[in-house]
Amino acid sequence: MFRIQAKIAPSVLEALLLILGIIAIMSVSIIKFGALPHIPILISILLLLIYGAFKRISFKDLELGMMDGARAGLGAIFIFFFIGILISALMMGGTIPSLIYVGFLTISPHFFFAIVFLIACVVGVAVGSSLTTTATVGVAFIGMASAMDLSLAITAGAIVSGAFFGDKMSPLSDTTNLSSSIMQVDLFDHIKNMAWTTIPALVISTILFAILSPTKELKQTEAIDQFKEALLKTDLIHWYAFIPVALLVIMAFKKVPAIPTLAITSFVAIIIGLFIHPYTATEVMSILYDGFKSTTGLKEIDSLLTRGGLVSMFSTIGLVLLALSMGGLLFTLGIIQAILLKVEHLLRRPRSVIAGAAGTAIGINTLIGEQYLSILLTSEAFQDQFKKAGLHSKNLARVVEDAGTVVNPLVPWSVCGIFITTVLAVPTTEYFPFAFFCLLSPILTVLFGFTGKTLTYLKSDES
Repeated sequence: MFRIQAKIAPSVLEALLLILGIIAIMSVSIIKFGALPHIPILISILLLLIYGAFKRISFKDLELGMMDGARAGLGAIFIFFFIGILISALMMGGTIPSLIYVGFLTISPHFFFAIVFLIACVVGVAVGSSLTTTATVGVAFIGMASAMDLSLAITAGAIVSGAFFGDKMSPLSDTTNLSSSIMQVDLFDHIKNMAWTTIPALVISTILFAILSPTKELKQTEAIDQFKEALLKTDLIHWYAFIPVALLVIMAFKKVPAIPTLAITSFVAIIIGLFIHPYTATEVMSILYDGFKSTTGLKEIDSLLTRGGLVSMFSTIGLVLLALSMGGLLFTLGIIQAILLKVEHLLRRPRSVIAGAAGTAIGINTLIGEQYLSILLTSEAFQDQFKKAGLHSKNLARVVEDAGTVVNPLVPWSVCGIFITTVLAVPTTEYFPFAFFCLLSPILTVLFGFTGKTLTYLKSDES
């Protein structure tokens, strides 16, 4: 029934107590002590190993369970390495700086909140990181809104919505790559499939932000002017910097696998970068490993452009390995199975498994406050249920993004929620009602699940 077979069959009470213990460890560590998720996950793994030893399961079986769990993330890990290289290459070639610059050119005297949302979308897709987008251009927009006496809550909602649109739809995003890899769905097929729920959420959000936008003329745009001037001074803004983007899109439509696509795009971006700046072979190798270093002198720009490299992926890779290893133990010890078997009779139709997966992803975000775990554990727990309901795995990959990736910033004690509140100085409870894109995504994914629209079903030979 499950990819990793259980060695024991614990009672539902035991399973729930262990889950609650893990939730307590994660929540206290992240919320109270501000720890990164790595250590509390490692502590949770130790708790599960102790439980396994108490149940007289050999350490070899427990170790195999962790290895089986981690093995599911190997595809994502290899892609992460190429993502780190690609980001560095796109910085060298000026692609990401040029995309950001074009975004800033769209600033209009009217529809401020809608423009903030759309620019954050562009930057989010270009950078592939919601938190980086929020901490850089987001801070600039908050400063503008404050100077013009506009609503900081709505501005923050627009920033968060756009940033997490990018985190969800960018081929450079770690969560996007993780979701597609865990479900063994082609990266670009995954992104195209997410468009069914993402595009309506994007359009509705844009309309809502436009309606809420003031009609008065914008003033105090010095921060944006500073951004544009600093970007121009990098000498990275060129029309041919968009060639790698065009290549990326073409190969995506041609359904070229992710790793060759990322590798070829990186190579082209490096060649363009060598035309812009005569890097030595040593410098290129250093940038690809350590990341691109921006030295404009403007803190916000340097923070935005100093990115990429293999090194930048190590923390994410470590977190994925730890989380998947913990997931492997949860299955080996029969904990997930015990809980799912209790409610299995409720998870037979497509709409019920989609609602169940979405609720689980939201629940993990709410209880633990960790984005990766909401994706990893929900994906692992519901793969078999989706297959039984006749649904292709790309549906589950979409659900965990719609209800996992974009929900995390809505939780005040989550990793993203705490970070965003800190950098924007706007409490999560205040921007929550205006983070339209983040609110609409899980609603739309459940709605389409109930109607059956946009779902992909298994063929007879796949079921």
